[in-house]
Amino acid sequence: MRALLLQVFYSVRSERLLVEQIDYNLLFRWFVGLGMDDAVWNHAVLSKNRDRLLTSDVAQRFFAEVNRQAKRFMSDEHFTVHGTLIQAWASQKSFRFKGGSDEALQLDA
Repeated sequence: MRALLLQVFYSVRSERLLVEQIDYNLLFRWFVGLGMDDAVWNHAVLSKNRDRLLTSDVAQRFFAEVNRQAKRFMSDEHFTVHGTLIQAWASQKSFRFKGGSDEALQLDA
C-alpha cells in the first residue's frame, strides 16, 4: 500500500519504475519499510498483487479514513487544484481556441 502511495505522490509511471526508485532512493526505502541492504521485490509481484490489495479490507478502511478526514475540505460546488504540482506536457503551439477553431493560438512576441 505504501509503495502505491509513493507511485501516486511522485507520479511514477509504472510499477517497474517504482521498484527502480525504491531500489536506490533511501527515502522511498524507509517509507515502505525496507532497510538499506534489504532486497526490493520484483515489479511483477507488485503488479500482480495491486488489484488484490486495493480490494482488500485494509485498503478500503484506509481510503474511508482519508475520505472522512478530507470531508471538511470537500465541496459539491467547486474544486481547487494546486497548479504547481501538475506536470504539463503541452507546448504553446498545441493550444486551441475554446470555440473549436483549428487555428493554433498565435502569441505576440
